[in-house]
Amino acid sequence: MVDKAQFPIGAGVTLAQLEQDPHPTLHRLRAEEPVSWLPAQKAWLVTRWADAVEVMRDAHTYTVDYPGFSTAQVVGPSMLSLDGEAHVQHRRPFEKPFRRREVQQRFKQAVAHHITTLLDGLAANGRAELRRDYAGPIAVNTMIAALGLVDVSVSAILDWYDAIVEAVTQVTGGESVSQEGREAFAALRQSLLPALRRQPESSLLAAASGMSGGLSEEQIVSNAAVLLFGGIETTEGMIANALYFLLTNPETLDRASADSSLVTGVLEETLRLEPAAAVVDRCAVEDVELRGASIRQGDLVRVSLSGANRDPAVFPDPDRFDPARPNLQSHVAFAQGPHVCLGLHLARLEAQHALTQLIWRFPGLTLEETAAAYADARPRGLVFRKPEALRAIWGQQ
Repeated sequence: MVDKAQFPIGAGVTLAQLEQDPHPTLHRLRAEEPVSWLPAQKAWLVTRWADAVEVMRDAHTYTVDYPGFSTAQVVGPSMLSLDGEAHVQHRRPFEKPFRRREVQQRFKQAVAHHITTLLDGLAANGRAELRRDYAGPIAVNTMIAALGLVDVSVSAILDWYDAIVEAVTQVTGGESVSQEGREAFAALRQSLLPALRRQPESSLLAAASGMSGGLSEEQIVSNAAVLLFGGIETTEGMIANALYFLLTNPETLDRASADSSLVTGVLEETLRLEPAAAVVDRCAVEDVELRGASIRQGDLVRVSLSGANRDPAVFPDPDRFDPARPNLQSHVAFAQGPHVCLGLHLARLEAQHALTQLIWRFPGLTLEETAAAYADARPRGLVFRKPEALRAIWGQQ
């Protein structure tokens, strides 16, 4: 039993604080209770960069392989929910197809073409909601291509996505897997099976299937489901959050419009300040002491990527948006250790093209000049953080 009096700051943290504007709370925790017990989450929260890296790299002490892992209950065991030799077996077939070179060769032209088509459709309106009308479609269509789902509509994918995410959320809250969640995964499975049986050059999924290394089709499908929904959620958030920082920093937007090479720094600073996935979870395999906290076997240990990325010991003046920081690559937005994000090269490729083409095509890009538009543009979310809406206009005189 954790002594709540030992962690008074953590005891007072609410879910609303962490969802709306967690950064002041994370600063207090990092300074005074860097590993703190949060009754609101029934978990330890790790907020310093060095401690976060230690937990994520040490898969022997902190594991993802525990019964409460909600995603595994919905889509089955995958690289996301396994450690050790089983994790290596599940991840290995996907590593080569997701390397930087292979991703660039397979997707550079396709992503650029899709973005051009999207912008052509938006251009005449002079306004758009850039999260749902732009960032979201880029992420969805790229993952459809990556997994070879050529005969499946975007609306069907999103319906399955919503049902599976809702099922995972319900399981996290202690409920059983819903019938809707089971049906959505079954429908996704039926669409994925033909894709993984095609020639390796047809998609990243088919390429991975060709190097399955003993994985069954069911196991490949479970991993593909994790990649699909991770690729949609976090890439949409990454693009939308970057647009938020550009639209609320007009001088940086002007400079990036004139020099597209600055977009890389904008993206990396966005990943540092507002990672689309704010936390990653682990379970303590054994009793362990971390930063003075007595963590017991079976305790949930939640690593705050948002907190680690604003650690002033690593990033001076950590709340300032500075795309020219010399150590931007030190952020941990894609996690660290054996579970580092497999799709990081694809996500960066999508976001780079999304920002570069948008600000080049639409000069004068800005948020609507209303209080509601600015309020909705601010990223929020407990686990996945992104704007509620990005209502933008361009070409206004």
